[in-house]
Amino acid sequence: MSTQNILSTLFPALADIPEPYRPGEPIEQREYLVEGTLRTWNGPLAAVRSPVYLDVDGVDEQVILGSTPLLDAETALTALDAAVRAYDRGQGSWPTMRVAERIQHVEAFLGRMREQRTAVVKLLMWEIGKNLKDSEKEFDRTCDYIVDTINALKELDRRSSRFELEQDTLGQIRRVPLGVALCMGPYNYPLNETFTTLIPALIMGNTVVFKPAKLGVLLIRPLLEAFRDSFPAGVINVIYGSGRETVSALMASGKIDIFAFIGTNKAASDLKKLHPKPHRLRAALGLDAKNPGIVLPEVDLDNAVNEAVTGSLSFNGQRCTALKILFVHEEVVDRFIEKFNHKLATLKPGMPWENGVALTPLPESGKVDYLHGLMDDAVRKGAKVINTHGGQARGSFFYPAVLYPVTTDMRVYQEEQFGPVVPIVPYRDLDTVIDYVLESDFGQQLSLFGTNAAEVGRLVDTFANQVGRININAQCQRGPDTFPFNGRKNSAEGTLSVHDALRTFSIRTLVATKFQESNKTLISDIIRGRESSFLTTDYIF
Repeated sequence: MSTQNILSTLFPALADIPEPYRPGEPIEQREYLVEGTLRTWNGPLAAVRSPVYLDVDGVDEQVILGSTPLLDAETALTALDAAVRAYDRGQGSWPTMRVAERIQHVEAFLGRMREQRTAVVKLLMWEIGKNLKDSEKEFDRTCDYIVDTINALKELDRRSSRFELEQDTLGQIRRVPLGVALCMGPYNYPLNETFTTLIPALIMGNTVVFKPAKLGVLLIRPLLEAFRDSFPAGVINVIYGSGRETVSALMASGKIDIFAFIGTNKAASDLKKLHPKPHRLRAALGLDAKNPGIVLPEVDLDNAVNEAVTGSLSFNGQRCTALKILFVHEEVVDRFIEKFNHKLATLKPGMPWENGVALTPLPESGKVDYLHGLMDDAVRKGAKVINTHGGQARGSFFYPAVLYPVTTDMRVYQEEQFGPVVPIVPYRDLDTVIDYVLESDFGQQLSLFGTNAAEVGRLVDTFANQVGRININAQCQRGPDTFPFNGRKNSAEGTLSVHDALRTFSIRTLVATKFQESNKTLISDIIRGRESSFLTTDYIF
């Protein structure tokens, strides 16, 4: 079947959708979580529109999934005040709780979360257009991340359970919380990437105000009761609404101690500037990326193509780790393009729940027009759309467009498209590629495809101080979650991995005393009498 025919039958009638995946009645959500209570918002609501349209008597109609609260600044500040009270300048029950007890609370939440797998996966498909396989993977990977975080904290606590003796000074070093965290995630991984900051922040003893991503909002609703029931009042507070209205007020209050945000560097910079005491603000930021794939003349072309197609078009290219621009040596560029387009043509467009679907509708309003703008700009300046049906669209669906040859004066050369547009730049001299990486405002990752050890090795050394990760003969990616995930320049602040995140959301504190009999006796009495949650030799198995 041609792509044109597929697009003409892209959106289904309601009766054509398998029963388990059909949308239910629109969900009017008015609940938000503050101080251990699901409160009701009686103000305006924001409509939640699906990227999926339905064919209703031959007319495409966008599915309205429901609505969520448009909280105002005053209401958002009540959530912040609840988190401040729960932290209580570090004296609250949560920040002073023993590590083993905090772990029990997180485990209780994980158990409740797993009960909601079907509901969350379905909403992932309908809210952001992620296919069934990847939606299930996102949920399961998030649960695995929580388990790995618990295990990493146990190991960290075990190492901290002993005392150290240096230069006649006896001390115990433990990691303690920083304060109140504001956690905000991205729409492309509204569960997984959000929880990679939210869970470490909580488990280390911080209290949290959590605002779901701009898209993928309703899918948090099935977890609200689990949050409420699993943590002490005020430890986790969930708000909704316009970030300009709510988040700006939170930052301007000066009461946020940790800012965990995944989004654009401009938004992060604007929000950080609102904080009246920026030197007291710890930030964990995952920001923009324009990750290049670099195809060398000596290369396993089949592998390079397979990785480049997946790297640039998985979830329609809507990943910060996606390959956003491909530099291909002129000796192999024609064969690369032929193989790339052949592989691309095998990707199946369709609805998220359909078997084998790889290309799905785009959730961002205006995204199709934006991608057409990039494509038109490139064509005006000499590029061509070199794949069959490239750039064809219907409603929220945009069929991938491969642009070649892309040059420096085109918008797509610099802008992060965050969608299914693949710019290919031919090069003769490697200095062209090196200059691109060195001059880029971003430095998250890149991919090198080649088999010449001397050439690949030299480029590794050239780029090691430019990006956070160099992938050899593989696409850019975040995992495994035990590996550091970071970036340089405008791409990130801080490092996130299972281990690093625990350190990002905490600080080391030392209790020390002179090594003499009276002090040894005092410390021993404190430990034996369990007089302190900090000074303890308890060992978590």
